[in-house]
Amino acid sequence: MKKYRLALVGATGLVGRTVIKVLEEKKLPIEKYCFFSSNKSSGSKINFLGSEYIVKELKEDSFDEGFDYAIFCAGGSVSKKYAKIAVAKGVTVIDNSSIFRMDKNVPLVVPEVNFEDALNNRGIIANPNCSTIQAVVALKPLDDKYKIKRIIYSTYQAVSGAGQKGIEDFERTSKGLSNQKFTYPIYNNCIPHIDDFLDDGYTKEEMKMINETKKILHNKRIKVTATTVRVPVLNSHSESINVEFKNEIDIDEIKKLLSCSPGIILEDDIKNNKYPLASNSSGSDYVYVGRIRRDYTVKNGINMWVVADNIRKGAASNAVQILERLIK
Repeated sequence: MKKYRLALVGATGLVGRTVIKVLEEKKLPIEKYCFFSSNKSSGSKINFLGSEYIVKELKEDSFDEGFDYAIFCAGGSVSKKYAKIAVAKGVTVIDNSSIFRMDKNVPLVVPEVNFEDALNNRGIIANPNCSTIQAVVALKPLDDKYKIKRIIYSTYQAVSGAGQKGIEDFERTSKGLSNQKFTYPIYNNCIPHIDDFLDDGYTKEEMKMINETKKILHNKRIKVTATTVRVPVLNSHSESINVEFKNEIDIDEIKKLLSCSPGIILEDDIKNNKYPLASNSSGSDYVYVGRIRRDYTVKNGINMWVVADNIRKGAASNAVQILERLIK
């Protein structure tokens, strides 16, 4: 079996540290690992698979030593500068930032949904937004069977989605200290404001969900709208998704279909108060779906509740799953 070489950029951040954890679990056929960060974090040590690694500063010549793959978890500015440098050195980049997601020449990939797109890459594969990833895992099997006409997203997104500073802001404001990351204290609040506002009143986060859903599902004609909200939950995003289909639907059939679909755990037993919870999904790579019921305001509509760990499936695990399937 061939052995591969992997670089991890942004190794000391929240997503980067989670990528390391997932890689330890996967034990992929990789013979060489190298961990990179900014100058500020370089020199720190990482214990990984029984060995100690020194984190190196990311520089323009960092990829000269030879890698097959690189996972980038360091933000858009770093990806914009260094991803194409890596590609020029023969590296296939899996990028967690938003910088390449809507580039027509860059596949936007969720393995359970459209892995085939990854095989047509030109050196860069984009990881979608965390809230989009969990949504399309649940939507893809339904779209295949019933053909989606319209989607309404309402999200309840954990503070970890804003990185370590988001978690620190939650902890600060829970103690009565001032907020530093979010616009308002997140403790005891729901803030309908994720990323910057655009001129039409939507936020960038909402437009990410709208545009990325269409790209991943290969359908520009699907009507999608979104409201994204930051909530005082440490980890795992929850989403209320309203879907209208072109074809006739059957609720029992939908539940059966989702229960058999890759990456999904169906939790829908209202008699026993069983439905997806953020606290139960944290630490998992699955997307949890429940509260599936008919929307009586349209002919073929449903409501459902979709929950997933935004740092694992919404970022780190999705990237590693792409890598795993590329290797296979």
